[in-house]
Amino acid sequence: MSATDTPYIFDATDADFQQSVIENSFHKPVLVDFWAEWCAPCKALMPMLAKIAEAYQGELLLAKVNCDVEQQIVAQFGIRSLPTVVLFKDGQPVDGFAGAQPESAIRALLEPHVQLPAPASASPLEQAEALFAESRFGEAEALLKLVLTEDNGNAAALILYARCLAERGELGEAETVLDAVKSDEHKAALAGAKAQLTFLRQAASLPEAAELKSRLAKNPGDDEAAYQLCIQQLARQQYEAALDGLLKLFQRNRSYGEGLPHKALLQVFELLGNAHPLVGMYRSKLFAAMY
Repeated sequence: MSATDTPYIFDATDADFQQSVIENSFHKPVLVDFWAEWCAPCKALMPMLAKIAEAYQGELLLAKVNCDVEQQIVAQFGIRSLPTVVLFKDGQPVDGFAGAQPESAIRALLEPHVQLPAPASASPLEQAEALFAESRFGEAEALLKLVLTEDNGNAAALILYARCLAERGELGEAETVLDAVKSDEHKAALAGAKAQLTFLRQAASLPEAAELKSRLAKNPGDDEAAYQLCIQQLARQQYEAALDGLLKLFQRNRSYGEGLPHKALLQVFELLGNAHPLVGMYRSKLFAAMY
């Protein structure tokens, strides 16, 4: 997996790390992706990181370190698990994460350190999509209202508007908006938005996450608490924790609630979409668990 032709995405090696990452980080933040050929989550994460780096149009650099080859860098920074991503600024690591992360979380991590260039050609809908991805729901909603004023049948805008409403607790209004979507062109996005609404509505009637965790600490085999905790996590966009919990519950008791763990996993896949790195990873795990 070599770097792309994009000048701000490149491979970093033991020989040039000081210059390509450390020295460069005094001018522009450098995101370093520690990966390996055998690491499936690394390969799933890489296109997302490239997409994010390209969106910054050179204001953010992306360096890729092949950990099977560049052992000296791995040892220097104490990399213990893959993928690991570290943000360097002014010669120092300032933030980072290990494991697969949703795009919104990565963008949120970058936001304090580097500003997205204002896209001159981006439509209001595209701008709203970018704001939503950064969890800036109020700003996204304001833009979407403008879009819908001009075209009240715009299915993509209606779906995203409903998701903004749902995120701030207006579940009934969000459902009304989704019911107004008649286009067949956005079936996957519509199914994802309806799944999000379902999780938020379910979570509102469940015990708090802290109480559920306490129940599980006393009785790890409490399937009801395990399932309800996953729903609370989904309502809070803690997707990896929720997917992990649902998969474990499926493996332990796939018939719980007449197959609720399996149904919920499929709903999360719809919510996140096939391009999300967690979806590919957990689809494979679910398939292995089924067969």
